[in-house]
Amino acid sequence: MAHAIRFHETGGPDVLRWEEVTVGDPGPDEVRIRHVAVGLNFADTYFRTGLYPAPLPAGLGVEASGVIEAVGQDVTHVAEGDRVTYTGSPLGAYSTERVMPADSLIKLPEEISCETAAAMTMRGLTSAYLLRRIHPLRAGDTVLLHAAAGGVGLIFSQWAKLLGITVIGTVSSEAKAEIARAHGCDHIIYYRRENVAERVRELTGGQGVPVVFDSIGKDTVAGSMASLRRRGLLVCFGTASGVPPLDAMQLAVHGSLFVTRPALADYIAEPAERAALADELFGHVASGRITIEINQRYALQDAVRAHREMETGRTTGSSVFVL
Repeated sequence: MAHAIRFHETGGPDVLRWEEVTVGDPGPDEVRIRHVAVGLNFADTYFRTGLYPAPLPAGLGVEASGVIEAVGQDVTHVAEGDRVTYTGSPLGAYSTERVMPADSLIKLPEEISCETAAAMTMRGLTSAYLLRRIHPLRAGDTVLLHAAAGGVGLIFSQWAKLLGITVIGTVSSEAKAEIARAHGCDHIIYYRRENVAERVRELTGGQGVPVVFDSIGKDTVAGSMASLRRRGLLVCFGTASGVPPLDAMQLAVHGSLFVTRPALADYIAEPAERAALADELFGHVASGRITIEINQRYALQDAVRAHREMETGRTTGSSVFVL
């Protein structure tokens, strides 16, 4: 019998339940996939708490990798037995197996394991669009990255180093600083005890940075805006501390700033663009230019504990559920 993590009401980690589910045969344009590993992402908590609404009861998770066990009619780009990964599909990745649309699947190269794929598909593709699509960054540029020891942060910093971009990263502790530095972060700011904007100005000769990548949200947005140079870009790609209140007048006050709140789905919606970003990501990982370290592994039945540890900042880098 297949199993899945589901929730019948929104709330804290305790609303998550381990349930038996029935998985049928795939219909047209669908596949049945047996999961080998499932990604654990902070965005999962947004659905669980109701920040991102979902019809209840609901499954959880949008990232996993595994093996295709059956294909439906009209599926041509993947076949039974293929190893695949995905992110951004309908909720339900927290499961041992599932039927799902085939069009979001990405075939895995031999050099990349299913565990590695589940740890990096969302984070890696996020890093890809942040660095390669959001702003025309060039070698020699300096950027500010919040949560530099997080899953996106560790991939982002390694990739930025390949592009010749200097990264100023914020972290909460010495342990996380050490991890961030080991993955290419050039300068560290301890955001709990240092003034982020003042330190950014010191490190940039008073100019500020052209782009801030902020996945924290409400707690960091003021410092992020104050860290930007004139006509700089604030990229709010996450809301770990809540949705930031943005006053348009403050954009003018801080130097005619720009702001965007991007979503990965809009950067991988087109198959050709998704393939281009995935190929670049997989190439770096397969060659060893970017390393993916899985710092936490959980059984899927331990989703409650995994969410508690993630929300209280006890995790670093990438986390996966291993089936």
